Amino acid sequence: MLKVFSKLVLFLILLIAIIGCTDKAHEQKEPIQNKPTDAQIPDTASVDAIKLTNLEIPSSIQGETVIHHMGYTLSYNETYEQANWVAYELTEHETNRLYDRTDMFLIDPNVRSGTATDADYKKSGYDRGHLAPAADMGWSATTMAESFYYSNMSPQLPGFNRGVWKRLEELVRAWAVESDAIFVVTGPVLSSGLNFIGWNQVAVPKYYYKVILDYRKPDIKAIGFILPNASSGAPLQDFAVSIDKVEQITGIDFFHLLPDNQENILESSHCTSCWSWKGKSKSYHVNSNSSSVQCSGITQAGNRCQRMTKNPNGKCFQHD
Repeated sequence: MLKVFSKLVLFLILLIAIIGCTDKAHEQKEPIQNKPTDAQIPDTASVDAIKLTNLEIPSSIQGETVIHHMGYTLSYNETYEQANWVAYELTEHETNRLYDRTDMFLIDPNVRSGTATDADYKKSGYDRGHLAPAADMGWSATTMAESFYYSNMSPQLPGFNRGVWKRLEELVRAWAVESDAIFVVTGPVLSSGLNFIGWNQVAVPKYYYKVILDYRKPDIKAIGFILPNASSGAPLQDFAVSIDKVEQITGIDFFHLLPDNQENILESSHCTSCWSWKGKSKSYHVNSNSSSVQCSGITQAGNRCQRMTKNPNGKCFQHD
C-alpha cells in the first residue's frame, strides 16, 4: 500500500510540473512589449555588409502566394484575406514624393484568388490601413497607384492608423534619409480567434509589426516593433522589441539571407539608443503634372471631405 501511495504522489508531482511548463510556453507567444534597455546594444563591429539580393524578402511560408509589384513584394494569405508581410527597400531618394496620393483603392490583379473590396470595409468602422505606406511609394506614378491595392490593406482602427501607426511610418522614412537606405518588412499578426469584416471575411488583426534593417556601415543595426491595433500616445520606443521577438510572435523568418553570425547578432538585440527618435522634417517636390485628389480628411459628420487638393499628404488646408 505504501509503494502504491508513493507512486501516486510522484505521478501528481510530475503532472503539475508538465502543466506548469505548458502554461509558460503558451505565455511566451503573447505579444508583450519589452521595455527598451541600452544593455542590449549589439556588438556590430564584426558585421561587414556584403552584397545580397532580395535581402528584405522573408523565408517562405507554407501556403503563401508571393506577389511582386514595382515598389514592394508581398506574401498573400487567402485565409485572412490580406498579406502575411509586405517587404521593400526604402532609399533616401525614394522619400522624395513626386506624386500625390490617388486614394483609388483597387483589387490587386495579381492575386488570382481575389482580394478584399470596398464593400468589405464600408461601414465596418475600420480604416483601409496601408502596410507599405503611400508616402513611401510617391517616387513613381506606378508605385503610388499600386500602394492602394487591397492586398496592401489591413483593417485598422482609425485612432491607430492615423495616430501611432502613422508616427512610426514617418519615423521609418526619417531613418531612410539618415541611413541612405533601409530594408522594411511590415504586416499584421495573423492568428486564430480573430474577428472578420465583410463578405470576403477579412480578418481584423489585434497586433501589427515592423522590422527594419540598416545594413550600411558604419552603423549596421536592426530593430522590431509590435503594436496593438488601438490608439496610443505612448512613445514609439515603448513598442520596440528585438526582431527575434517578432519572429517568435509571427512565425516568420526575417532577413534569413544574412550570414548566420550576422543574423544572430542583429536580430537578438533591440538597441533603442542606436536609433534617432525625432523624425526630421522633409520637403516634398510634387510632380507638376499630378492632378488634384479628393481630400482624405474626415468631416465632423463622419463623411469624407469633398475638397480637392494637390497637397502631398492628400489633405486640404483644413485637415492638414
